[in-house]
Parts: sequence; C-alpha cells; structure tokens
Amino acid sequence: MTHHEHTHHTPEPQARTPWYRTWTGLAGLGAAALAAVYLSLDHVDHVLDALPLLVLLLCPLMHLFMHGGHGGSGKDGKGAGGEG
Repeated sequence: MTHHEHTHHTPEPQARTPWYRTWTGLAGLGAAALAAVYLSLDHVDHVLDALPLLVLLLCPLMHLFMHGGHGGSGKDGKGAGGEG
C-alpha cells in the first residue's frame, strides 16, 4: 500500500475588482468620455482655459492608478521560515 500525503489548502481570498473594471465604473468612464468629447467640440475655449488645472490634477490621478500594482502589503507570498 502506498502512502499518500494529503494536504488541505485553503483557497486564497479573491482579489477585489477595481472600480473601473466593474459595469458601473465602465458606464461612468463612458459618460466622462462623452462629456469630454462634448466639451472639446462645443466649448474649446473653456477647455483650453482649464488645461493648466487639468494637468495639475493628473498628478494625484497617476498616483492612484499607477501605484495600484505595488500590492502594498510587503509580503512576498512565502510563509514563516522562508518556505513557499
């Protein structure tokens, strides 16, 4: 008779879907895109007046979206003692 080692693995929790990948987020981004097209076609002067402010607003937005892939937990997936 052979010896079978049975280990029970608990499933890892599912990562939460970012808001911009949900249906509500996509609808909001679509509405924002339509608003941007409308403003760029009918209100060019207002958009150009606000352009410096929009460039400054890009800084916090880039931090929100571009730093999302870091994980933030500081764990490398290995258990105690370096066993993975």
